[in-house]
Amino acid sequence: MIKIRLFCAAGFSTGMLVNNMRAAATKKGIEVDIQADSQAKIAQLVEGIDVALLGPQVSYTLDKSKKVCDEKNVPIAVIPMSDYGTLNGEKVLDLALNLMQG
Repeated sequence: MIKIRLFCAAGFSTGMLVNNMRAAATKKGIEVDIQADSQAKIAQLVEGIDVALLGPQVSYTLDKSKKVCDEKNVPIAVIPMSDYGTLNGEKVLDLALNLMQG
């Protein structure tokens, strides 16, 4: 099971994107646990996840968030605005999978 956590401003706006990512994972036959939360909780929630993604609206926190994730060896990236805005679950899932592969 791949654990992916999306962090955004309040944890609410990524709900539809999470659903689209889950659907894309099902199509690919990949077992995932994808959740969305507030970026303010990243330090509390990074333990035990495989990859972290930031919503574009909190991209300014990347340096701070990266330090937290690096301590736990969790790759992190900002979701491209075009994929976030169109709720492209397949592309965002692929971003997460590529991050995990290094």
